[in-house]
Amino acid sequence: MVALEQPRIGRRSTLFAGVAVGAVPGLVGAGIGRELPALLKGRGSITGARTGEVSTGSAVVWARAGQQGRLMLRLESNGRRLRSVRGPWTDARSDYTARLQLTGLTPGRQYDATVWFTGPGGSGGDSPPERLTFRTAPLHAAAQSFVWSGDTCGQGWGINPELGGLTAYRAMLDTRPDFFVHCGDTIYGDEPMEETVVEDDGHVWRNELTDAVTHVAETLADFRGRHRYTLADDHVRALYAEVPTIAMWDDHETANNWYPGELTDDDRYTERRCDVLAARGRRAWQEFQPVPLDRLVAETGDGFAGLRIYRKVARGQHLDVFCLDMRSYRGANSGADDTGILGPVQEAWLVESLTASTATWKVVCADLPLSIPSTHADDLDGPCNGDDGRPIGREPEIARVLSALKRHGVRNVVWLTADVHYTAAHHYAPERAAFTDFDPFWEFVSGPIASETFPAKDDELDGTFGPEVAFSQGNASGGRESPRAGHQFFGHARVAATGELTVTLHDGTGAALWSKVLEPQERRRPRPV
Repeated sequence: MVALEQPRIGRRSTLFAGVAVGAVPGLVGAGIGRELPALLKGRGSITGARTGEVSTGSAVVWARAGQQGRLMLRLESNGRRLRSVRGPWTDARSDYTARLQLTGLTPGRQYDATVWFTGPGGSGGDSPPERLTFRTAPLHAAAQSFVWSGDTCGQGWGINPELGGLTAYRAMLDTRPDFFVHCGDTIYGDEPMEETVVEDDGHVWRNELTDAVTHVAETLADFRGRHRYTLADDHVRALYAEVPTIAMWDDHETANNWYPGELTDDDRYTERRCDVLAARGRRAWQEFQPVPLDRLVAETGDGFAGLRIYRKVARGQHLDVFCLDMRSYRGANSGADDTGILGPVQEAWLVESLTASTATWKVVCADLPLSIPSTHADDLDGPCNGDDGRPIGREPEIARVLSALKRHGVRNVVWLTADVHYTAAHHYAPERAAFTDFDPFWEFVSGPIASETFPAKDDELDGTFGPEVAFSQGNASGGRESPRAGHQFFGHARVAATGELTVTLHDGTGAALWSKVLEPQERRRPRPV
């Protein structure tokens, strides 16, 4: 039997409600519907649906209505209906988005969810329900896989119908992953699009436009419009119908390279306070991403997380996923000592959580790579500073984390990221480093998934932690390079039932470019303090 937990009634309980679903044995998935209403045309009463944060026993189901209404959900498997759930009411206060958090699910099972909205008085909408599928993580040793990338619709390159839209999302779907990690820059609120752009080679890029993408995002409505734009793409919606998301944020969900307390000098903005822009951008991000709000710290009291977006998603015996927030707690991008990028609380959480993890692989998903320097010397956005010597600036935080992992005997930690708009595999080792108190590890970089491609910076890596380039591919043309060139990238990671981790870097067509099999190492005894 499926038991439902009634949500507490409060100001926002009509917008977000938690539902506990009792474990049901023997669930096997049925079919999947892929057709969603076209958001750019504003058709239908449901304008998007997806799942996210799927762990061994829980999942978030998200949907957006075209008008006020109540989210409804039917959970089933193998043709067997488990329960119909009457969810939260949504209206303009959340831009018609709503979600349900399902808990108590059976590990390693495939579920199918049908979602729709009813109007006032229980009337149905004017579009068919959307069908979603997801598989909970296996509790014990079993194979699973995921993809990751970042950087969607940046540098003015949006949805080009002549090229089929955001086709790299379809390529990710074709690898049949269990989930997708979007490592940040889910939108580009600071980079407007034009109807046509003449590329360096003379081709004409044609963007499909909405008003929200033609100017910088400043208001809450602007940021919401940016998120709605991406959901208009057929390939994005197809991926979301079948693949749950773990979403992160970085700078472009607000403005380029922003930091707390900054006053932007960009004349395009009327609102110059980045803290104000970030609060609006963060709220829109949380409204449109399938994030379980009850896992985050609500500091404003209105149901939205004020700051905390870092978290762990448990994926069973072989895998824990740790999502960082390298944006909310940083100091100024000045390169000064003790500026930080994680903040002391998140730094402590990361060490404690990695140390406590019993999963074979601990995958750390970061907003930014550890050793690829920032483009502008006077705007040091990343963890490193381009100085190959001892850790300074933001590097001491990373050094303390790496040293603590060695001290506690934590093995099998892999770092994943996007952000720099090219793909690479970096191996870090103390014998090549200025700072030596850490165990060797891998960092894999992959992106963009739908943006401009930048040149690889193989010769510019900061040597503090001893990175070595095993592979890289980026823009070698020397000019601007749109997605037309084919240099879009994503990574695929597969954990075998026996524990091996295979990481493969793909281009936007799905072609494999480079692959590495990592064998798990046994945990060492902690080093005496």
